[in-house]
Amino acid sequence: MSYLQPLTPEGKLADAKSQLSLPRIVVICGSTRFMTEMTEADLRETKAGRIVVKPGCDMKSPHELWSDPVEAETLKVRLDDLHRAKIRLADEALVVGDYIGDSTRAEITYARSLGKPVRFTHPEVDPDA
Repeated sequence: MSYLQPLTPEGKLADAKSQLSLPRIVVICGSTRFMTEMTEADLRETKAGRIVVKPGCDMKSPHELWSDPVEAETLKVRLDDLHRAKIRLADEALVVGDYIGDSTRAEITYARSLGKPVRFTHPEVDPDA
């Protein structure tokens, strides 16, 4: 006799996306120095019929929300957690830019550890290529 295995949270999410007939969800990853390129990638992915999530803050640009160094560090941790949630939500990751720093490398590693396909606007920077 076989028993159905209970769905994992990831399985439940995949099932819900399927039942809702959602298009593929792409998370854009990369250094925020490439925000202009991320916006362009967002446009192209959206035109292709995909839902896009990407970083919403560029902490390299001055703003009152992160002008205090202590608050900025706390915000950075929260934004990193939020971006990992976006990676979990997504069906695949798109890495934008021709540079891979430590944060982006960690995002790639995390996405791949979850079994998410990872595409690159510049495939030559893939750390696993």
